[in-house]
Amino acid sequence: MIPATSAASRIKGSVRIVGAGLLGTSIGLALVKKGVTVFVDDVSPANQKLAIDYGAGVKASPLDEPSLIIVCVPPDVTASTVAAELKAHPTAVVTDVASVKAEILEQLSLFGSSLNNYVGSHPMAGRERGGAIAGRADLFVGRPWVVSPHSDSSKHAVQSVEDLAIELGAFPTVFSAEDHDRAVAMVSHLPQLVSSLLASQLNLAVANDLSLAGQGLRDTTRIAASDPKLWIQILEANAPSLSALLRNFLAEANQVLVALEEPAAPGALAAIGNVLEQGNRGVNRIPGKHGSNPTQYSQLVVMIDDKPGELARLLTEIGLIGVNLEDLKLEHSPGALIGLVEVFVMPEMEIKLSQDLVARGWRIAG
Repeated sequence: MIPATSAASRIKGSVRIVGAGLLGTSIGLALVKKGVTVFVDDVSPANQKLAIDYGAGVKASPLDEPSLIIVCVPPDVTASTVAAELKAHPTAVVTDVASVKAEILEQLSLFGSSLNNYVGSHPMAGRERGGAIAGRADLFVGRPWVVSPHSDSSKHAVQSVEDLAIELGAFPTVFSAEDHDRAVAMVSHLPQLVSSLLASQLNLAVANDLSLAGQGLRDTTRIAASDPKLWIQILEANAPSLSALLRNFLAEANQVLVALEEPAAPGALAAIGNVLEQGNRGVNRIPGKHGSNPTQYSQLVVMIDDKPGELARLLTEIGLIGVNLEDLKLEHSPGALIGLVEVFVMPEMEIKLSQDLVARGWRIAG
């Protein structure tokens, strides 16, 4: 007997998740917490069992009758898996969470599948680590979830996928398949490639030099730890959009290279300065929390001792003071006895937060 879905849930009926990796497991964990019945399937029995053991759902069977199917498999098999699910469950709405959309839609059209119940989607969330073991029920909270309908998508199918995003704490945003692929090439795929290229240079470094690494290097290379096998598929599938961006990137990098090779040449320093200024402008275009420009926030740097529980105590006391954090960054150099916590707040709260933290014994840097 299938357990009843929570009355408060936007999801009506049960959900089938195909693919028990990071995204599939995270979706399952979040939906189960909402009282939704989730069936988990994976070509790997070990992956399936691990996701189920973590609480992402129950084992799928051929007799399941899901109302919604979420395909969470690698991009190179997404289209064929979606087609198989549409055929096996003709009354269910089917979506996928692949990082590319146009190629998948094109492949589905070539398969001749009926696509009334299909809507592509893509949650803009993830982690450097993959697999069920990295799954988190809160992975999608506050994150954009792209809903990518096409000309044959039914209103019911589109609404079902939007309800899924909202149920998981994300906010749905509609992009066509082509617009999605252009956008993620800029905000996701190019950053991944640049981060990997930078991190690959570290293999040339003298080992002791890396002991000086600070937060800047860690920030810019963090996503280079991502799964190479998955990213090969993603980059290949979105090659046209990405290659155009990479050409522009390399052209600017070459301008800097020429200037650095002859820094005394007329205009050399101006060329370098222009790139740095353009970088400032680009950063300022990235939306912050609630769409606000991050430069509108005030920053405090709080020094914390390197011992268990200090960061949690700081965040708790900021809450008790009654100040809402807009953003937070943590820096801790190897061997240092303190960490630096950068907290960002609305300007009108800066003085209050600083004074109250000092009164509670915290040290403010600067």
